[in-house]
Amino acid sequence: MAMAWKQVILNRQTHSKPLLVSGFIRFFSKSSPYVVKVGIPEFLNGVGRGVETHVAKLETEVGDFQKLLVTRTLKLKKLGIPCKHRKLILKYTHKYRLGLWRPQTEPVKFQSA
Repeated sequence: MAMAWKQVILNRQTHSKPLLVSGFIRFFSKSSPYVVKVGIPEFLNGVGRGVETHVAKLETEVGDFQKLLVTRTLKLKKLGIPCKHRKLILKYTHKYRLGLWRPQTEPVKFQSA
């Protein structure tokens, strides 16, 4: 029994050191080659789906982009923004804050065959 505990302790000590891999490349994320300043119009155009129709309203009422990132649904509702658009705005502001999404610099154009 004592011998088994000794082996467990020795194995733990040998495996406790983190393995460092030199030249490790993160394949799962691509960084953009340049950073584009994001404002309310760029953000809403990036979201798409009709949300960009509220640019003027949000710029006058909310002000700047940082305030939009912390705006809650009740304020958007008071501004008269429909439920689907509110959900999209809140979804993408949350993703933007976490760093999981950024608006594209140029809109993607689909070619019909």
